[in-house]
Amino acid sequence: MQDLGLSHLWSQGDFVMRATAIILLIMSLLSWIVILTKAWDLIRLKKMAHGAEKRFWHSDDFDHALETLGANDANPFRTLAVTGKEAAQHHRASQPQLHDVLDISDWLTRSLKSAIDEAVARMQSGLAVLASVGSTAPFVGLFGTVWGIYHALIGIGASGVPTIDKVAGPVGEALIMTAFGLAVAIPAVLGYNALSRGNKSVISKLNRFAHDLHAYFVTGARVRPTTSRAADDGSVRLAVKN
Repeated sequence: MQDLGLSHLWSQGDFVMRATAIILLIMSLLSWIVILTKAWDLIRLKKMAHGAEKRFWHSDDFDHALETLGANDANPFRTLAVTGKEAAQHHRASQPQLHDVLDISDWLTRSLKSAIDEAVARMQSGLAVLASVGSTAPFVGLFGTVWGIYHALIGIGASGVPTIDKVAGPVGEALIMTAFGLAVAIPAVLGYNALSRGNKSVISKLNRFAHDLHAYFVTGARVRPTTSRAADDGSVRLAVKN
């Protein structure tokens, strides 16, 4: 038993076996870096979303409302507000021919949508790494197991003593690679699902904030949702704040 284990597997393994173990280690490190980094970003975004919904619309004017969002350009809610303001000012300062082609509502919609798309792209960056690790790590580990069993059986056959104790040790060592692959893949899959759910929540708040900004710049008032219980389908109606 002293000749079995991870150290024996590493010392007796060939180049392919060691390369497979190193690849799994790199995949694990990458997935954990992405999980921790994106989780921290998601926490910050949720705090920003809370501030946008609570403090922004209770400000006296738009400039003061921008100050409540802070000076961090990485805040997607601040980016949306600045984009909407600049789009509205640009439309008012444009030549009359532009008004004949594209009204302010369509212009704001395009500008805000572009800002949201950029924010979503930043939020989802890195998730492809988790998806790739979660889908390929088990197969990388399985490849290491197959390769290890192949060499173990060759060694056992060459020794000429195919007893159970001679077979169980090397084959059991090779099966460890499959466990490594699963240990790498499971956190990546769970992290991907958790981050995707969190991103969807923030994206939903971004869309709602952009909708309120659109209404503010077009009508001068924020659109506030009011639930109608009288509707049979439970639909949500929008009422303009006076």
